[in-house]
Amino acid sequence: MELTGPYLAACLLLVAAGTAKAVRPADTARAVAATVPFRLALVGPVVRVVAAAEALVGIAGLVRPAPWPAALVAASYLGFAVFVAAARARGGPLASCGCFGTPDTPATRLHVVVDLALAGSAATVAASVPAGWLPSLLALQPWHGAPLVAVSLLAASLAYLALGPLAGLGAARRLLGITRGPA
Repeated sequence: MELTGPYLAACLLLVAAGTAKAVRPADTARAVAATVPFRLALVGPVVRVVAAAEALVGIAGLVRPAPWPAALVAASYLGFAVFVAAARARGGPLASCGCFGTPDTPATRLHVVVDLALAGSAATVAASVPAGWLPSLLALQPWHGAPLVAVSLLAASLAYLALGPLAGLGAARRLLGITRGPA
């Protein structure tokens, strides 16, 4: 199963982003309210509940990489791709999607691509993995899955940086009109 690493990274990102949004739902609620026609006062509590569910889907996908949890992970990322595309359509590259519970997560094309790639990896896992628990899956890997876990953690960290802080820096550069280097 070649896409286990990206799938585990997707699950880790769900846990991190869901937890962040559940703790700090205000920025995500503003992004949702700006994208869909609901009042901000109604969106805040819903964001907290949905964010907690997002974190639980990530945990379930990590603990039991089986078809149903993997399908939920895939559906989550497909939904994120649609939301980020809608946020981009309404506000351009500086519009925040609130994905990590902060206002400085711009909705970028890269974000849509990463969401679709993670949805694809989760869908592939959902279609191909036999039901099992993570320890049994790792036992089939070289060195009991230690390299797979390390690479998955690295991939999740890099995806977080690309979707959050680095995307914010790129958006700031574009806003200020900073070019790549001397002409």
